[in-house]
Amino acid sequence: MMKRTAINGSLLFVWLLLGPGLCLAQQYRLLIKGGHVIDPKNNIDRVMDVAIAGDTIAAVAPGIDPAKAAKVIQADGLYVMPGLIDIHTHNFAGTEENRYLSNSYTAIAPDGFTFRCGVTTVVDAGSAGWKSFERFKTQTIQHSQTRVLAFLNIVGEGMRGGVYEQNLPDMDPKMTALTILHNKEYLVGIKLAHYVGADWTPVDRAVEAGKIAGVPVMVDFGEQRPPLSLETLFMQHLRPGDIFTHTYAQLRGRMAVVKNGVLEPFAPAARKKGIIFDVGHGGSSFSFSQAVPALKAGFYPSTISTDIHTHSMNGGMKDMLNVMSKFLSMGMRLAEVIRASTWEPARAIRREELGHLSAGAVADVAILRVVKGSFGFIDAAGSRVEGKEKLECELTLRAGEIVYDLNGLASRPYQGLTHSIN
Repeated sequence: MMKRTAINGSLLFVWLLLGPGLCLAQQYRLLIKGGHVIDPKNNIDRVMDVAIAGDTIAAVAPGIDPAKAAKVIQADGLYVMPGLIDIHTHNFAGTEENRYLSNSYTAIAPDGFTFRCGVTTVVDAGSAGWKSFERFKTQTIQHSQTRVLAFLNIVGEGMRGGVYEQNLPDMDPKMTALTILHNKEYLVGIKLAHYVGADWTPVDRAVEAGKIAGVPVMVDFGEQRPPLSLETLFMQHLRPGDIFTHTYAQLRGRMAVVKNGVLEPFAPAARKKGIIFDVGHGGSSFSFSQAVPALKAGFYPSTISTDIHTHSMNGGMKDMLNVMSKFLSMGMRLAEVIRASTWEPARAIRREELGHLSAGAVADVAILRVVKGSFGFIDAAGSRVEGKEKLECELTLRAGEIVYDLNGLASRPYQGLTHSIN
C-alpha cells in the first residue's frame, strides 16, 4: 500500500511539474511564424506571427512563443493574409445542356480551383435565379468546403443565356427579394447581366429588389443596342454600394471607362458617389487598353475578381492569383492588391466578419509567395504585358484546417520511417 502511494505521489509530482507546461503547449492549434502579415482592415503590413485556436484567429503579434502551439508553420520570406475573397465566380456546375452558367458544364465546382489559389470565399455572380437557387444551394453550396455565397440573378431562370436573359416578365423584384430574405446565410446581393434591349427596366427592377432585400446590385452592363450611357447608369440608376463589374472591358459597342486612352470623368465621379468598381476579368471582359491608362490615372479597382468558368480559366484569366499578378505588373503595390482581394470584397458584400485576421475572426488564411522572374500576362484581346513577379500560393487554411499545402510547410520531414495513414 505504501509502495502504491509512493508511486501515485511521484506521478502527481510529475504532473504538477509538467502539467502547466503541457497545457501551455496546447494553447494554440497552429502558429504561423515569421511571415510578413498583410491585413488591410487592421493596417498591418510587417513581419508578425499568427496564432490559431480551433477554427479561430487567436492572436496576431510579433514573437509569439512557439512552445504554445501544437504545430508551427514557418513562413519566413512569405506573405500571410486573410483568405482571398473572389466576388465574381460561376459555380453552379451541372450536367444539363444549353444552360450557359446555370447548372451547366461551363460552370465549375469551387473546391478544385479555390484553395490552390488562397481563395476561401467565392461569390457566385448570378448563375441562379429565384427559381433555381434551391437546387444550387443543395447541389453545390452545401457540398463545398469553400465558403460559397451568391448574388441572385434578377432573371428567375438564372444565367441560362440567350432569350432567357431577355425575358422581362421573368425579372420579378418581389420574388427575387423574398428568396434573398429567406436565404440570408448565402445570398448577398442581386445580379443583372446580358440584357440587350435599349431600356432601363432590368436595371430598375434589380435595384427595386435590392431596396426590398437591403442588398447591393452587381451589374454586368453594356450589351444594349443601341448602347446606354454608363454615366446615366452610375449617376441616375445605381445606388452607393452597388457594384459595376467588368470595369476594364473593351468590347465593340460597349461604353468603357477609358476613351482614346483617357479616363472618362464620370468614372471617378461615380466612385465618389459610392459605386464599387470590380474587375470581373472573365474570358472577354478585361483589356490592357482600358486597365493600363485607368491605373495610370489612379483609377484602381475597388475589388479584384475572376469571373471564373471553364472558358475564362483556360484563356487569359487563368485564376485569382494570375489576375492579382497582372495588377502587380501594372504598378499596384502588393498591399493594395491584397486589400482589393480581401477586405474590400468583404465590405462590398457586407460580410465584414470576413476578410481580416482580427482576434476572434474565422481562421481563413492564405500564405503566398512572390516569385521573381520573367512572366507574361494576357488580356482578352490577346495582348501581352511583361511582369517581373507573380503570386503563388504556398498554403491555405479554411476555418483553421489546412486545405492546401504546396510544398509541405505543415508536414514533418520524412526520415525513413513508415507512418500509417488513418
